[in-house]
Amino acid sequence: MSYKSIIVEKADHIGIIIFNRPESLNTFNTQLATELNSALKELEMDVETRVVVIKGKGKGFCAGIDVNELAGKTPMDYYNWVQTMEKPFITISHMKKPVITSIQDFAIANGIGLVAAADLAIAAEGARFGATAVNVGLFCMGPAVPLLRNIGKKKTLELVLTGDIIDAKEAHRIGLLNKVVPKEQLEEETMIIAGKLAAKSPLAVQIGKMSFYKMVDTEYEKAFEIANNHFADAHEGVDAFLNKRTPNWKLK
Repeated sequence: MSYKSIIVEKADHIGIIIFNRPESLNTFNTQLATELNSALKELEMDVETRVVVIKGKGKGFCAGIDVNELAGKTPMDYYNWVQTMEKPFITISHMKKPVITSIQDFAIANGIGLVAAADLAIAAEGARFGATAVNVGLFCMGPAVPLLRNIGKKKTLELVLTGDIIDAKEAHRIGLLNKVVPKEQLEEETMIIAGKLAAKSPLAVQIGKMSFYKMVDTEYEKAFEIANNHFADAHEGVDAFLNKRTPNWKLK
């Protein structure tokens, strides 16, 4: 598929989605949100892709939603438009393949929502994060949904009510990020993590992610039932270990 607001690349079982609106600080508009959602689905269906990385071209990762699209909408138009902005968040939760966000400089409003929605997130030192819509009379309710599941009620409310900006160190401390690295190492460290996941059994990773999302909001004992009813490609891993060879991971 041909894209305009994003760039899609593939290499070594890794699918890479690059936001390509640097002149607009990679803000979400209808085209970018729609293309991002389509690209996620495309890479999910691609048998060679095992992990997906999302990053931004230019100065920053994503500065939120393009407010130029807000004017002149009816309440129903606005409802449908907001749904479009949030579809990629939901798609990521439905994907079997892990999704990693790689953040340089800033991830604001819908940007922080996408970071929270991703399975893993790595950022450069000095990167900034915020659910800032309240500062312009709006509210980051969409981003609040994945934020709540990452950092809990009080921290989410603090971010969406105050609109405050936090740095990468604080974002890591509260659980929004997995790792913070020097800016010049962001690309390399992101691909190292993606490569680690791509080298694992795709069956184990993909079934494991599906099970994880099913059990996250499930009652404690029932969560074990979900986990126990999904099993990975253990045979290949055990055989490779016993025979001192590299596993040949396949989807079965």
